[in-house]
Amino acid sequence: MQTVPHDPTEGVYATGDDYVHALEVRGAGRLLFVSGTMGLDADGVPGSTLDRQLDLIWSNLRAILGSAGLTVNDIVRVTSYLRDAAYAEANAKARVAALGGRTVPTTAIVAETLVSDWLVEIEVIAAA
Repeated sequence: MQTVPHDPTEGVYATGDDYVHALEVRGAGRLLFVSGTMGLDADGVPGSTLDRQLDLIWSNLRAILGSAGLTVNDIVRVTSYLRDAAYAEANAKARVAALGGRTVPTTAIVAETLVSDWLVEIEVIAAA
């Protein structure tokens, strides 16, 4: 599988250094669509802080991806649902760290989560 970033600099606004406008996936034989994943521990208890929930989310995503024989290196799209816009910077930092600095298309949306203790929910698409 090959990925080709498409991040034009003319005719559209600049993206910055932590995401790209589009990522073309060539030769992928598999796609994995992951449900929104929360910062819950194995017992279903949410982390007590935003940073803890972000750590748990990415740990949970690694486990889910691993169950399909994939890793975070296979993620080609990230959508984050934040309870508060103030969480955007911490969320971006956690995403960049989890992806090892690799940029993918991403969207962050401020939304009310189903449970008020869930501060962030993240869904991903992976390809291999």
